[in-house]
Amino acid sequence: MRRIGILGGTFDPPHIGHLILAEYTIEALDLERVLFVPAAQPPHKPDQPRTPIEHRLAMLELAISGNERFSMSMVDVERPGPHYSIDMVQIIQKQYPDAELYFVMGGDSLRDLPRWRRAPEFIHLCKFAVMRRSDENVRPDMHEAVLPGLAQRVVIIDAPLQGMWISSTEIVERLKSGRSARYIVPHFVLQYIFQHGIYRNSTS
Repeated sequence: MRRIGILGGTFDPPHIGHLILAEYTIEALDLERVLFVPAAQPPHKPDQPRTPIEHRLAMLELAISGNERFSMSMVDVERPGPHYSIDMVQIIQKQYPDAELYFVMGGDSLRDLPRWRRAPEFIHLCKFAVMRRSDENVRPDMHEAVLPGLAQRVVIIDAPLQGMWISSTEIVERLKSGRSARYIVPHFVLQYIFQHGIYRNSTS
């Protein structure tokens, strides 16, 4: 059976942490590919300003170019909101009916999973590839009491680098304050940011 990973996010901007997460998950689970799924507007952050979607799509395309196992999926961008992960996975299931799907996430997302929309139903749609930091206490069975069956659906992947956990929010703050994001953001993405004046007051 084909194995396909799903990595959702705002990608505002995409950075090396996203790419490392996807690459190591492919290697650990022998995935055919990882679908990067940019969110139009996350329902849990309705009032948080976002870079226009056309720029986020362009940056993500630059970030994943050159890796034949990375693809972009427009399933969230091309449908009306609100955009919940369970709805997105159901659409991808229909697109890849012969594939085993792995929802790729960090340990923090696994901790929050019981609060996700329709979580008891969601956990039976796909498996969960969870990248765990060395200092994180997350386990496959940590929510078994409230989400029975989850433990058999979770695959833990140990994080290769602590540095991959830098956030897009931190990057934006660095750029707005004139600090460098070199080596944190892929080179061509950083060029795009400067050329289009995204996160203004940024310097290389």
